[in-house]
Amino acid sequence: MAKTKQKLINAWVTYDFANSAYNLVITATLFPIYYGIITSSTLPDGTKSNFIDFAGFSVKNTSLYDFSLAAAYLLVALLIPILSGIADYSGRKKSFMRFFCYLGGLSCALLYFFTPENIGIGLLLVALACMGFSGSLVFYNAFLPEIASPSEQDHVSARGYSMGYWGSSILLLICITLINSADSGAEKLMMMRYSFILVGVWWIGFAQIPLLILPSGDARISERGRWLMHGFQELRKVWTELKHQPNLIRFIPAFFIYSMGVQTVMLVATHFAKHEIGMEAGELITTILIIQFVALIGAYLFSFSSGRLGNILTLRIAVAIWASICVFTYFFVHRPSEFYIVAGFVGLVMGGIQALSRSTFSKFLPETADHSSYFSFYDVSEKLSIVLGMLIFGIIDQNSSTMRTPILSLILFFALGFVLLQRVRNHRPALV
Repeated sequence: MAKTKQKLINAWVTYDFANSAYNLVITATLFPIYYGIITSSTLPDGTKSNFIDFAGFSVKNTSLYDFSLAAAYLLVALLIPILSGIADYSGRKKSFMRFFCYLGGLSCALLYFFTPENIGIGLLLVALACMGFSGSLVFYNAFLPEIASPSEQDHVSARGYSMGYWGSSILLLICITLINSADSGAEKLMMMRYSFILVGVWWIGFAQIPLLILPSGDARISERGRWLMHGFQELRKVWTELKHQPNLIRFIPAFFIYSMGVQTVMLVATHFAKHEIGMEAGELITTILIIQFVALIGAYLFSFSSGRLGNILTLRIAVAIWASICVFTYFFVHRPSEFYIVAGFVGLVMGGIQALSRSTFSKFLPETADHSSYFSFYDVSEKLSIVLGMLIFGIIDQNSSTMRTPILSLILFFALGFVLLQRVRNHRPALV
């Protein structure tokens, strides 16, 4: 029995190993660099312009990227509650996870065809890859309370994120080697496009392990035509039950607000470093690698801290550190060396707050078989926080001469999130 459980946990964390390649290579490093290069133009006076004509509007390329991701996350947020309810009743949680995994992996590979001549198609593929990544995580996260006991969930969740950091870092190093093997700038861009294919192959390839080993589940309702109706009914039931879970109903808005800051920082950091500090591609990649390897330590450090201080108190500490990072960046970060310091602290709290947020929510769940429906509230909160965070950041960025100004909104997100966490009871470790 113990061997079977360990096999399930090993399979589960392997999906983090697989899909985190998207998060690092597509979201954080190579694709933002590639996107910045192909969407920038040289004006007659020799200066660079970051504005492009899109759908009849002149839009800053970074803002257009922000808005595209916000639209993708909004669509995912609208679909997740329906799909998760259907997954619980149909017993097809793993099938939905497989569908979104393949959607994301294939979209990443097709980014090979993203060129200056088809920016619209490229942004559509970016949105589809984002939907695949986010959608698959809904069903992936819902397996956590099924494969690990409450006392194990902090460690297992942290292990999943750590596996993701290892896997994505390995693939990034492979991609960097591939790019550095090219001589000219045009050849390096081509190697970046090949890297997008590698992300898709890596993601889908390693995902076969959890897709083969994780349990499929049994259908609770046999008539297929009733799955959709019962999906909505299940959401109504979950909402009713949430009202009787005071810690859970207080945790969700706090999580929503501080996630607006966390997710936005992760999505715009590369653009900020490139456009505001003037960091080159090599410096940007070095920064991301610093974040990745420090995050390995951070995920386990915060798991250890939660065992001593409790989940909520540890989350308060993490949110306070995030706010301090944003304040320091706004006032003092003007050179690459200073950004490296920020990267180290971001890595420290990035893995910790994500892993701990997931396991904390899981521990607050009542006894239920409907984990997908409950986790849909968690994932919808996260996705909507990204939508709102990216929209606010993108609007301020579009109307500002510097990307430093929108950082003020991030500071506000973390401050408000910290205040809302004060309302959540800090369970002692023995009770969670």
